[in-house]
Amino acid sequence: MDIHPKKSWVRNLLDQGLDVYMVDWGTPTNMDKYLDFDDYVNGYLDNCVEFIKDEANVDQVSLQGYCTGGTLATVYSSLHPENVKNFVATAPVIDGWRDTTVISNLAKHIDVDQMVDNIGNMPPEFMYYCFSILKPFEQGVEKYVKLFKNIEDKNFVDNFMRIEKWLSDTPPIPGELFKQWIKDIYQKNLLIQDKMYVGGKHISLKNIKMPLFTQVAVGDHLVSPECSMPLHYAVASEDKTLRVYPTGHVGMIASSLSQRKVLPELGKWLKERS
Repeated sequence: MDIHPKKSWVRNLLDQGLDVYMVDWGTPTNMDKYLDFDDYVNGYLDNCVEFIKDEANVDQVSLQGYCTGGTLATVYSSLHPENVKNFVATAPVIDGWRDTTVISNLAKHIDVDQMVDNIGNMPPEFMYYCFSILKPFEQGVEKYVKLFKNIEDKNFVDNFMRIEKWLSDTPPIPGELFKQWIKDIYQKNLLIQDKMYVGGKHISLKNIKMPLFTQVAVGDHLVSPECSMPLHYAVASEDKTLRVYPTGHVGMIASSLSQRKVLPELGKWLKERS
C-alpha cells in the first residue's frame, strides 16, 4: 500500500494525525502449509491487535483491511468485536457468488483439494499468473507498448517498475488457508450467508456493530463491487458508510485519486469517531 512516497497510504494517514500500525504477515514456508483462517485471525491478527492495545494504551483499535485482508478483518471483527472501535473494509471479498471477476470464476471451478495436495502453499508465481490473466491483453501486451512509448520518461519508467515490483512481490499463501478461502468464500459462499466457522466458532456478520466504512472501486477487476458491497447491508452497525470510487483495485490505494479523494475521506471519517 506504499508504492511511492507521494502515493503512500500510510504517510497520508500519518500526515492527517492518525497513528498507523501495519501487519507484516511474513513469508510462509512449507512448514506453514497447515496454517488456516484460525491461525491468521485468532492467532496472528489477534496478537497484533493486543500488541497495539498495549503499545498505544487503548482498549480498542480502528481496524482496516484491504482485499483479502478485508475479509480477514471482517472475520476478526465478527469474532472479536470488543477489540474493534471502527472497521474499514477496502475492497473486501464478501459475497463470492456475486463476484464476476476472472479470479472468482476460476476459484469456483478448481479442485482446490487436489491443487493443495500437489502444490502445498500457493506460490507467488501462481498468484502473479492469476493477476495477469484478469486483463490478458492489457497485462501481456498493452502495458509494454506504453512502456516502450514512454521509455525516455524517467518518471513513467520508475512508476512502471514500482507497480511491477509490487505485483510480483506476493508472498506464498499457506495451503490450508488457501483451501478454506476458496471453498468457504467462493465455492460455498458461507461468509455472507452467516454459515462460516473459523476455529470452531460461528462467524455472523450481525456481530459487527461498530462503525463501518466500506470502500469499493467501480472498475475493480480483482474484487467486483457487487462482491464487496453486501457487507454494508449485512452488518448490524447503525453507523455505516459506503463509498464507491471511479477507479480500480490498485487505483483505490495508490493513485492521485487515492491521495486526493479516498484517503482524505477516510481520515475525516476516522477522526470523527476516534
